[in-house]
Amino acid sequence: MPLFALPFPVIDPELISFGPIAIRWYALAYIAGILLGWWYALRLIGDQKLWGPGGAPLTRQHADDFIVWLALGIVAGGRLGYVLFYNFDYYIANIGEAFAIWTGGMSFHGGLIGAAIVAALFCRIRKIPLRALMDVACAAAPFGLFFGRLANFIKPELWGRATDVPWGIVFPGAGPLPRHPSQLYEAALEGIVLFIILRIFTHHLGALRRPGLTSGVFACGYATARITVEFFREPDAQIGFLAGGMTMGMVLSVPLILLGLYLIITANER
Repeated sequence: MPLFALPFPVIDPELISFGPIAIRWYALAYIAGILLGWWYALRLIGDQKLWGPGGAPLTRQHADDFIVWLALGIVAGGRLGYVLFYNFDYYIANIGEAFAIWTGGMSFHGGLIGAAIVAALFCRIRKIPLRALMDVACAAAPFGLFFGRLANFIKPELWGRATDVPWGIVFPGAGPLPRHPSQLYEAALEGIVLFIILRIFTHHLGALRRPGLTSGVFACGYATARITVEFFREPDAQIGFLAGGMTMGMVLSVPLILLGLYLIITANER
């Protein structure tokens, strides 16, 4: 047993309850991420100097309407991605449970695919440039990632591998050994660090004037952060390690880096 270990903080999963109805921190974290991301997206669209002559090619009304599409795309894609990528054998034998999203189980990569699909449909219907909408959404995405990882920590789920570092935490349901708080690592890298990088690109390097550049930086940045944290995160029990010691999160992040590089290379001045 390591000399130092931190107990998991006592956090009541329910903020408040009214009979059978309960408001949970887990849900509030995701709601906070979506609302703050929406607020930040509106600020980006409204800051005309970030877009150059002519201003933003989309309006605040577009962002207001798209947030509903985006939420549906993230939830549907995230759940479908988890079913297909992480626990296919179980859900193919228990089809009904595949739709029980309240039981947990979401995939970021699946949610990203779902968001991309609804974004393409939305832009086609509203006749606005897809890359511009993608850039705004990606610039605001770290808010959702930050609060989403905090939700993973509070639940708790997706904890790290066993460790002897002084900040290792003994998570409920994860055995007696302290583990890396990998959810907090991801919150820091995918939320705070990635936001700062994207902020530099959008506000100081003119990224929004080159459609696709912000999206490409986001894709590469997220994938790099995810692969890094996967070295400290416990692989999903039903999958374990894949060939070469890789995890499913690493495998799914490799195409994301390639996509990001493509977007960066093909980003052009408007």
